Amino acid sequence: MSTRNLAHLFNPSSVAVIGQGGERDARLMRNLLSAAPRGPVLPVNANQAALEGVLTYPSVASLPLTPMLAILSGPLAGAPALIRELGERGTRAVLLLSEELLDPAREADRALAQAMLDAAKPYTLRILGPDSLGLASPGNGLNATLSHTPVKSGHIAMVSQSSAVLRGVVDWAASRDIGFIHLLSVGARIDVDFSDLLDYLAQDTHTRAILLYLEQIRKPRKFLSAARIAARIKPVVVLKPRDHSHDPQEDAIYDSAFRRAGILRVSSIEQLFAAVETLATIRPVYNNRLAIMGNSRSLSLLASESLLYHGGRLARFGETVQAELGHLLPSGLQVQNPLDLGDSAGAELYGQVLDKLLQDADTDAVLVLHAPTAPETDLEIARRVIRESERSQRLVLTSWIGGRTAEQARQLFQEHRMACYANPSDAARVFTRVAEYARNQELLMATPPSLPEAFSVDAEAARAVLRRALAEGRSLLDAAEASTVLAAYGIPVAPTRIARSPQEAAAIAAEMRGPLALKIASPDIRQRLEVGGVRLGLDRPEQVAEAAEMMLQRVASLAPQARVVGFVLQPLLPRHGGYELTVGVRASRGFGPVIRFGHGGSETEVIDDLAYALPPLNMKLALELISRTRIYRLLSQSPERSVDQDELCLTLLKVSQMVVDLAELAELEINPLRAGRNGVIALDAWISVQPAIGPASERLAIRPYPKELEQEIVLPDGRRFLLRPIVPEDEPALQEMVRRTPAEDLRLRFFQPIRELSHAMAARLTQLDYDREMALAVCEPGIPGKAAIWAVVRMTTDSSLDRAEYAILVNRAMAGLGLGSMLMRCIIDYARSRGIRELYGEVLRENKAMLRLNRALGFRIEADPDDPAVMQVTLEL
Repeated sequence: MSTRNLAHLFNPSSVAVIGQGGERDARLMRNLLSAAPRGPVLPVNANQAALEGVLTYPSVASLPLTPMLAILSGPLAGAPALIRELGERGTRAVLLLSEELLDPAREADRALAQAMLDAAKPYTLRILGPDSLGLASPGNGLNATLSHTPVKSGHIAMVSQSSAVLRGVVDWAASRDIGFIHLLSVGARIDVDFSDLLDYLAQDTHTRAILLYLEQIRKPRKFLSAARIAARIKPVVVLKPRDHSHDPQEDAIYDSAFRRAGILRVSSIEQLFAAVETLATIRPVYNNRLAIMGNSRSLSLLASESLLYHGGRLARFGETVQAELGHLLPSGLQVQNPLDLGDSAGAELYGQVLDKLLQDADTDAVLVLHAPTAPETDLEIARRVIRESERSQRLVLTSWIGGRTAEQARQLFQEHRMACYANPSDAARVFTRVAEYARNQELLMATPPSLPEAFSVDAEAARAVLRRALAEGRSLLDAAEASTVLAAYGIPVAPTRIARSPQEAAAIAAEMRGPLALKIASPDIRQRLEVGGVRLGLDRPEQVAEAAEMMLQRVASLAPQARVVGFVLQPLLPRHGGYELTVGVRASRGFGPVIRFGHGGSETEVIDDLAYALPPLNMKLALELISRTRIYRLLSQSPERSVDQDELCLTLLKVSQMVVDLAELAELEINPLRAGRNGVIALDAWISVQPAIGPASERLAIRPYPKELEQEIVLPDGRRFLLRPIVPEDEPALQEMVRRTPAEDLRLRFFQPIRELSHAMAARLTQLDYDREMALAVCEPGIPGKAAIWAVVRMTTDSSLDRAEYAILVNRAMAGLGLGSMLMRCIIDYARSRGIRELYGEVLRENKAMLRLNRALGFRIEADPDDPAVMQVTLEL
């Protein structure tokens, strides 16, 4: 349901409080009345004549007007009937403030929650809670919380899963004079959830930044769609506790999900507000190289230690800047980062040095530190730092140490929207968070390169292998089957032979010639090394037979329940000149299957150099995944050990495609994957399978590319094109299409003269969330990004997934061939298939051709009441 009627939750014209009296209701009424509400507050209580001096009404039916928001504080058992009665009156939102908790493990509680939803559904009434502290919108005169601390008005929205955490946030913020535009806890989330609120707050013009406290994401696809849209518009910062009692890899997967959505994760309430304060007041950062300067070497070392610990880098000054700094610094001080100005440094030296650092191309930001000297000097230095900062587009962070004088300087920085911290370590840590946020935003908007080559897959062949194993009651493929699946997706596999006995292994060894690798084959053994199931460097058949016999004995001793079906023989490839990596798929608790990459070989788990990413991947996302491992620094270390990174990224894409295609694929591990300058080869792999539950793509937290929409089209003149969904790699082709399009056609499409698409606009039009939007392009056959585009139709749904707006652009060279009509029919059919109720658009009155097409397709055409030059066209689906 998304944002429908949420405005009545945050800005109701009237509020009813329906309870049983007592201190909770009294506290709620005091908060509501003290917030200077914009409409009447109507208490409903059959047992009390008045509540906090306001006369009560005995029932909902007796209310003199319809409450847009109703707050229910009584027992939840009576909530369904009240919700139905309120819905009939026209109430649009209900806040449940009952002290009761709903346990989803209890059937009775699940039934009660469903009863409330069923009562609300006919009226599209929204429910927040239960187990909620309430909500406050100070700018709207609403404080519907049970908090004892007043909430100050501001521009930050805070959404918390926990009522206790929200109480702490309210107290913490009040002590620091921090205000909110909206503040609420979601409680049990039987209806309104994080995704709905992200959609609403993203579009709320008064909200400058969004803070989240969450412990669990229930609907990852919905959450990531909403978070990605919100993060494109304003900073989104999340605090999620790290759960060290369970699988630590799950926490890394959450990190990956937040990174993919373009939002920033922090580790404490202090960091939550420090990050959003900095993001709201700073200039953009493009990398993590920080210059540190100040009048205390000790403070500078504390800042640099914090910077390096949290993943930042000390900037290396360019030669020109080094020379200029050398002329400015007092004798005896070295030009190095951190930069010590000496304890007698004044405003002039601070200003001159800061000016040079802000011009250094190798520096992304400057942290200015200051230990107290003379009060007037301290303030004079602060003023000079502000002046230099305002002359530059670079980020300047400050840390002023001390008491009263430092407070005055910090207030001065705040007035000029500059971040200032009392602790230099905090300043450096916040910079690393800002740099991480910048990387996340860049990843969100980055144009991936085209594939280095087109690759085809044989999904049916791979699917047949998986289904055969399931039919035989097996959950693990044997080595030959795993090799067949990898080969079906174009992943090079080491030549593999299977032997059923030690004697057959020896015979095969005589044919293959050494040196060989011998491995035990068992559907019950995943870690062969743990049971002595791997021998390398075997040259003679008799060595192979002896090794195989010894393996059988060790397995019988260490894993007596394991079924041994034979042995795997492979040629032993030379280790020199390559790296052993691991690529795999594992199931997560919250986000479905995820891709992992890292250091491979027998020490994978011990070295613990693994990174995770949500499928589907493209070349940019694959490289970003690789870059988050420590081994990445070695992959291009020297010419003789360099790795073909395109081939490595392409392998990750192929594994990602397996996840998209194969619903029966549960887990996969290629380990080791040998990577070198000549490409990659899988030396060993295991695959586990499970019965499919629905289409493979529905398991993913991010809706993958809908390949089923691809179709070949033949124009009347005989030319053949491909109609397919647009992909991020199409950005340069779309920009080129716009450059080819006459200016008048662009004006009719965009309602204003444009000459070309900026990167930001082109990225927005090509980087689609297929769960909420679609763009179909008429392209020449070929690899996306390299194939020309001639026409595009797009559809963007509202957050309720109920209505969708369309737009279309056909290159004039294709005019008169029926492309416009065909594309419109395609997008109409797609909208119907997605359950969209209404397709609409805006067309300039002078665009007669488009209006004729709209009439032919059955659109209702009406004049825009606010703009006589625009016609509104609507098609009921």
